[in-house]
Amino acid sequence: MTALVTALVAAVMTVAPAEAVAADGSGEVALRLEAPATFVMYNAEEGAGASNSEFVVPVAVEASDGGPARRVRVVVDASGLAGVARAVKGGYGNCTGGGPVFTCVYGDLQNGDGESNAPFTLHGVDGVEPGASGTVTYTASADNAPSVTGTTRMTVGGPALHGPGAHPGVSGLRTGKPAAVTPGFANNSRFPAALGVALKVDVEGLALATRYSNCYYPGPLPASAWCVFPTKAAAGTAYRTSAPLVYTALPQKLTGSLVYTWSSAPQKPADYTVRGTGAALTLVGTAVKGFESGDGTLGVTTTVQADYRPVTATVRGRVGDTVKVRLGVRDLGPGRILGDESLGRFEVVPPEGTTVTSIPFTFEDGGGKWACERPGTPGGTFVCEIGGDRFLEARHEGGTTSLDFHVRIDRQVPGARGTIRTYNPYDRTPGNDVAAIPLEASPALPYRPLREPGTWVAVGAGVLAVVAAVTVYRRRRRAAKGRRPAVSS
Repeated sequence: MTALVTALVAAVMTVAPAEAVAADGSGEVALRLEAPATFVMYNAEEGAGASNSEFVVPVAVEASDGGPARRVRVVVDASGLAGVARAVKGGYGNCTGGGPVFTCVYGDLQNGDGESNAPFTLHGVDGVEPGASGTVTYTASADNAPSVTGTTRMTVGGPALHGPGAHPGVSGLRTGKPAAVTPGFANNSRFPAALGVALKVDVEGLALATRYSNCYYPGPLPASAWCVFPTKAAAGTAYRTSAPLVYTALPQKLTGSLVYTWSSAPQKPADYTVRGTGAALTLVGTAVKGFESGDGTLGVTTTVQADYRPVTATVRGRVGDTVKVRLGVRDLGPGRILGDESLGRFEVVPPEGTTVTSIPFTFEDGGGKWACERPGTPGGTFVCEIGGDRFLEARHEGGTTSLDFHVRIDRQVPGARGTIRTYNPYDRTPGNDVAAIPLEASPALPYRPLREPGTWVAVGAGVLAVVAAVTVYRRRRRAAKGRRPAVSS
């Protein structure tokens, strides 16, 4: 895992040299290789235990009117890694070969499009020193395009530098108020950081407020920074920055996070183009303890809230009716919750004298009868987690999320009131979290049973029976009249 993180930080994603035929409207199809020029395979101290499958060979088709590139394939020769790494078959199921030569099939690629493959998985070698390297060569070809060739210099990285893991969290940070954290690291390996040290900082929901002259940023509102230090950290030493990193919480953010990593391969990412104008940030020695993680992390919660208020309604109808009652939650903000797991829930206790018969929901092409978890006993609480799939199509973040509860009115209960309660971890206004669900039940109509289809069948059968009986009676009377004896005069 350490080798993977280091490789991602240290790889310079510049296009490897490759010869390609221009495709500028001439109707010709041309391929372009976009693999990195250099790539860090693993850290030297990992030795044979290192494994890295992150190296990929992207192939693109130059935009032209020549149509797609047909049957694109790439042959990768890793024989130049002998003694510094061992390559075994990788790929996404479409690469073959046992090493050191691998063939990856890309298929047909549309004009202006591209595709990537990971031709091999790299394994480390024991006894290799930092800086050891080899060259990988790859050639892309197609049935209707000239071949192009590129190379990548694969190196063994210096020592992995360890951070402290999680810093103590920060709670109640007001928007715009500065706070600070001091990054540190230890070199727990047996190799020195001979090329110096680099620090990469990423924040979310926060902004970095200090702009040191040896740090570079990707834009004017820094959400990340890359800083370089000439310090050649010896084996068994630890350092911290001479000044803290100052940050502020962005408006309407409920939480924030800061993550930093250290690298002994100080190669600046290409998109970090804005250099700081302040004083230089330096490193000072510190105690070698508590640095066992690969990074440093900091979690922040702010004073911004996401205020929830219940959406409620009255259960109104006659005894025996099943009515729809719209219940849910209204998000009053001003903060916006990010992440389904923290969206919260609402809980419903129906009024006495009623029964919830269903809470239908839709999801993709289907749905179900119960959007909320039902209570184990009558009169219990229905728990509705609005971050789940059953609320996906009803959910309106920053608005109203509600569903129809189908409620049967079983009997009149004067003054009966159910309750609905909302909850989320960032609601700091508890006074509006609960609302009533009143019951207004009218008596059942006297003729109500006739409204049921089954009752109509029974009544119809009864009517037919009466009609049949009357018919038989009348026939018997006529028959009796026909048999009446004559009266003698």
